[in-house]
Amino acid sequence: MAGNPIHFGTSGWRGIIAEDFTFANVRLAAAAIAHYLTGRSSHPRVITGYDTRFLSEKFASAAGEILASHGVEVHSTTRPHPTPALAYAIIHNRFDGGINITASHNPPEYNGLKFSTADGAPAMPEVTREVERLAERVLAEEYSLKGPRFTAPLYRPADPRLAYLEEIKRKVDLGAIARAGLRIVYDPLYGTARGYLDDALREAGVEVHTLHDCRDVLFSGVGPEPSAENLAELGKLVIERHCSIGLATDGDADRFGMVDTDGTWIQPNYVLGLLADYLVEVRKIPGGIARTVATTHLMDAVARHHHVPLFETPVGFKYIGELIEQDKIAIGGEESAGMSIAGHIPEKDGILACLLAAEAVARRGLSLGQQLEALFKKVGPYYSERVNLHLKPEVQKKALEKLKTDWDRFDSRKVVRIDRTDGLKMICEDGSWVLMRPSGTEPVVRLYSEASTSAEVKKLMDSARTFVLNP
Repeated sequence: MAGNPIHFGTSGWRGIIAEDFTFANVRLAAAAIAHYLTGRSSHPRVITGYDTRFLSEKFASAAGEILASHGVEVHSTTRPHPTPALAYAIIHNRFDGGINITASHNPPEYNGLKFSTADGAPAMPEVTREVERLAERVLAEEYSLKGPRFTAPLYRPADPRLAYLEEIKRKVDLGAIARAGLRIVYDPLYGTARGYLDDALREAGVEVHTLHDCRDVLFSGVGPEPSAENLAELGKLVIERHCSIGLATDGDADRFGMVDTDGTWIQPNYVLGLLADYLVEVRKIPGGIARTVATTHLMDAVARHHHVPLFETPVGFKYIGELIEQDKIAIGGEESAGMSIAGHIPEKDGILACLLAAEAVARRGLSLGQQLEALFKKVGPYYSERVNLHLKPEVQKKALEKLKTDWDRFDSRKVVRIDRTDGLKMICEDGSWVLMRPSGTEPVVRLYSEASTSAEVKKLMDSARTFVLNP
């Protein structure tokens, strides 16, 4: 598809503002989506939203104008809203889809476009490939960029906040959090969940301290990713104010971040294991447990312990979303801090994840760290790590060839199973594993490993790094 700037990854199309992510390219993507929608409905209705990044509201307006020119009824938001709120609005209002201008957790120089289908889920690969093909036809002037002008009003205001928060109140026991007397610090990282997560807690009578509660298009210069480094300030405040837990969401609130009562950042893999155990054991939500191929096998251990099925998917939450829609799972998650549950949207929801973690602390009377210690006693310890290797194109090419090879042994361990669901994953006899997965959009190979001790994880990761970098 030479010359086409619109390429969807695992979660939408993203690019650097003014280089790849331009008004011209946003209009091109919107035109392709308009042709996709009008090819399937005589009167499609969509919601458009945006995050707190530079020019996001202007990009959303440009996309809406193109959609409307093609006869799409556009319900446009007038302030930044979280991706999960827009996903719920699609389902609640029976829209044909939605466009959200957001680059999620990426650094501030990026922006992006997420396209969701009528089920509220991220568009599947067959859909995004069709949108890319339609963009190519618009570029070739086989299809129009702008449609004819319609006299009927096709713009309508949209505000998904109240309906979404009512849904959250049905999914989370906010009363239990209040009765337990939890004190919480929340960091929206200058993102879209301001006035969502913290307001829901305050309305329930929970003491909440919020930081970074304003728009900063530069996100303090670091980006709205709820990483250990970016949540250091949150950790300090949790300790200073004697809080039970620190909660955070990324730029569009589809990812979560959590800090324990002692200020320790809890990695997403552990949060997923804890929530899976809590929802099945305490909340008794029926169904299996799902994870992506790159996510901790702690979730497998929880599934075995509770005698429920385990589902493994390729990387990309859209695949877990399918299982939610099929009502097969109680919870699904991915190691990059994405999660949703049965009966909820088939999209990552960082707000829901944070509130469920607070509920677990309240109802179990244990901190996240104490719950993790108890879980390890039940199912055994799991330690995991992820590293991104930025490679020169020639090194990337050689690495891709090497990943096609099957291995009987790796890092002196016997390999008992090869999994090529997404990249090369080698599961060893002792239960440890390593995954080497190339990025589809940049010269990066992502390395993942897991073992029963942190020392073994380091050994596996060192061997994987050597494997990829050496000719």
